[in-house]
Amino acid sequence: MTWDDRAAEESTFVRTYTLTRGRTKPRHLLGLDTVLEAGSGRPGPAQAEECAEILALCRAHRRSVTELAGRLGRPVTAVKVLVSDLLDAEALVVPVTAPYAASDSDSDTGRPSTQLLAAVSAGLKRKFPHATRYPQAG
Repeated sequence: MTWDDRAAEESTFVRTYTLTRGRTKPRHLLGLDTVLEAGSGRPGPAQAEECAEILALCRAHRRSVTELAGRLGRPVTAVKVLVSDLLDAEALVVPVTAPYAASDSDSDTGRPSTQLLAAVSAGLKRKFPHATRYPQAG
């Protein structure tokens, strides 16, 4: 790597504390699995370039905080601070979805459908074929 290559690489590198303006904690409680989608608001003019990238990714489809951090190549904590700024500006929202699919009669009681439970059970058996089976609780 030549001196010019190294200088070009360093000039494109932005320190994390510069992106977050020295902040280390987000204003919103965000988990790694918090799902986000684009909202109706707009980010402020002083927002980091990564905020525009976050919005573009969330406009394509819903993304988790972890996925955003991975796609941006930034630490999760920094992404949480940026996401928190975008939530304040209403440029991002945390969608509220129904917890279970309403596909059979149990949907009236707020319980998961039998189809959903069967699909989860089959998926777990495929993922963990050697797991210990426990007797059904009564």
